[in-house]
Formats: sequence, structure tokens, C-alpha cells
Amino acid sequence: MITLFNRKKLTVTYDINEQARIRTLLAGEGIDYSVKTVNRLSSSSFSAGSRVRTGTYGQNTEAMIEYIIYVKKADYERAGKLIQK
Repeated sequence: MITLFNRKKLTVTYDINEQARIRTLLAGEGIDYSVKTVNRLSSSSFSAGSRVRTGTYGQNTEAMIEYIIYVKKADYERAGKLIQK
């Protein structure tokens, strides 16, 4: 089980296909992982309603969703070598 205390950030990507490739590689090697998904265009408490006013005009929609992939600290080195192209 991956927790806040035993995890390390492996990579960050905005490409859904890249995160799927990485997840497939990690699962194939039996490496436990977790993915945090962040919608970069969603409003926050600091800019409440800003997306409602402006929509996505001028925004790079390819960088809309950020995928942060974490692995256990013990698996970090092996996972890093595995995902390198």
C-alpha cells in the first residue's frame, strides 16, 4: 500500500497515453503505484468562478489534466529505469 510517508514522485505528465504506458509498464513488473489527477482548469478557492467567466479561451487544453505518478520509495530506482524510453 502506498501512503504519503512511503511514496516518491516518479513522474508528471499531461499526456493520457503516456500515463497509460507508464501504468502498464509498472503493473507488468508488479510495481505498486498511485496516480493523482489534477484538473489545471478547475476553479479553486483563490480564483472562484474564473473559468465560468473566461471559459478555456487562450488555455492550452492539451495541458488541462496533470497526471502525477507515485511509487514506493523502495521501488523508485527500478521504476525509473523501467519507464525511460
